[in-house]
Amino acid sequence: MSRSLALLVFGIMAVFFGCFFVYPIWTTVKLAFETPDHQFTLEFIAEVFRNPLYREGLINSFTIAIWTTLGCLLISVPLAMMFVRYDFPGKSLLNSLVLTPMVLPPFVGAIGIKAILGQAGALNSALIQLGLMNAKHPTDWLGEGQMLGIVVMEVLHLYPILYLNISAVLANLDPAMEEAGASLGCPPWQRFWRITLPLIMPGIFAGGTIVFIWAFTELGVPLVFDYDRVTAVQIFRSLNDLSDNPFPYALVVVMLVFSTLIYTLSKVFFGRADAVGGGRATLARETVRLPLSLGLLCTSAFAFITFLAVVPHLGVVLLSFADDWYATVLPQVFTLDHYHQALGHELTLSSIANSLKYSVIAIAFALVLGIGVAYVNVRTRIWGRQLLDAMAMLPLAVPGVVMAFGYLAMTRPGQQFDWLILGEDPLVILIIAYAVRRLPYIVRSASAGFQQVNPVLEEAAQNLGATPERALWRITLPLVAPHLLAGGLLAFAFAMLEVSDSMVLAQQSAHFPITKAIYFLVMGLGNGPNLASALGVWAMIFLTITIVGAALLLGKKLGALFR
Repeated sequence: MSRSLALLVFGIMAVFFGCFFVYPIWTTVKLAFETPDHQFTLEFIAEVFRNPLYREGLINSFTIAIWTTLGCLLISVPLAMMFVRYDFPGKSLLNSLVLTPMVLPPFVGAIGIKAILGQAGALNSALIQLGLMNAKHPTDWLGEGQMLGIVVMEVLHLYPILYLNISAVLANLDPAMEEAGASLGCPPWQRFWRITLPLIMPGIFAGGTIVFIWAFTELGVPLVFDYDRVTAVQIFRSLNDLSDNPFPYALVVVMLVFSTLIYTLSKVFFGRADAVGGGRATLARETVRLPLSLGLLCTSAFAFITFLAVVPHLGVVLLSFADDWYATVLPQVFTLDHYHQALGHELTLSSIANSLKYSVIAIAFALVLGIGVAYVNVRTRIWGRQLLDAMAMLPLAVPGVVMAFGYLAMTRPGQQFDWLILGEDPLVILIIAYAVRRLPYIVRSASAGFQQVNPVLEEAAQNLGATPERALWRITLPLVAPHLLAGGLLAFAFAMLEVSDSMVLAQQSAHFPITKAIYFLVMGLGNGPNLASALGVWAMIFLTITIVGAALLLGKKLGALFR
């Protein structure tokens, strides 16, 4: 790529991010600090901390995030240690199945876990039949306010992010360090606490930061549980009262500040590859073949965690087939009617078509931008290329609900970008929102591809008379196509089931994407949850196919997309 074209890519990305990343955030911040007569004030921000309702929402959001991160750590660290250090039956297959929760969106799984852990759910019914529970006083497993159910869903969905990061760091540790500790008489547990754990902290914090921010700003799962006492849901509930109410914008700003601060601290202290003495191993680690009994124990641990992660979604599947499922272990009558009704419902087909339309265009747009960013960062030496890469990755640090509210603020009537809402149709702004949110996955997968292709191939083509652009088009892009396809599939799958942008920006039923249609159905009376479950099963099947395809193409590099 010529220097002039590289500078053009830099300029386009700077303008794009200025308009559709910085400006939406700035608009939201401005509204949070501005009085109706355009005077600066801190009153709205202060009220967030004074108001007991808002304060409770923040505390609950932090509580959910902390317990989710701790739960993910308890699952991920032992699994990663077993995978990297030992050979056991079914290791490769089980490692692939660990990614299953990423295939199964928690927004959908929350429907199933309510059917299983509710007071009249399957678990209590089983315990009553076994004589282990009094039928008149069933246990409320989800707890008052249903916070426990939210934490369970978040842990079972997000632990693979930590697992992938920790596994990658463990695989790169030099085994000589631990061997030196062993030769000095350091027992295994002490070696873990004194040597291994400090060295894998970059991986823990890289994954843990994403998990914490994701859980802190989660909107979909609390909505399905009808749990209003978290900040993200409080922001969503205020959509109908934005004209004269500055407090939703103040809530968004507080959430943005906390999320950005957490992400920045993680990058400052653990963002460097050589942080805490970590680095690539100079000697290959030899995995230990365990005795059959211990090997089967490791196999069972992986299988059990995967089973737990799948249980909520099994509940969704059962609910989609159930004619009546109340106070019984399994549905008493099964039917296919819900699938027929779901496909025939006025919301269903239009929402599928809308999601396909929004996602396909958004990912095509993101691919063009992502290829340009990745190529400039990997193949050129222009000033600011690292800044360009950092810009592309920033959407990972900013909560989806913050960005969605920013887009809503910048497209209000009378604003500079109100033309993006064409006759109440959010097509253009949703495409932009999806593209911005999923751009980091494209950039990371494209960068991995460019790093694997030797630049000598392009130089040879240029020596034979090809322009840099022609060499990129004819030589490099075909070679990195598997990485682009994998990143595109992953981004497309997540865009299809995007929650925050879809819930906030799509206001009319004719424009609902799949996730908002599922929410609308699950909140309905009668067989609404059954229809939502049927639509959720279709979504899970689709997402399974795309994520498995991305995993097959990227292999172990899949984890790099979440760092």
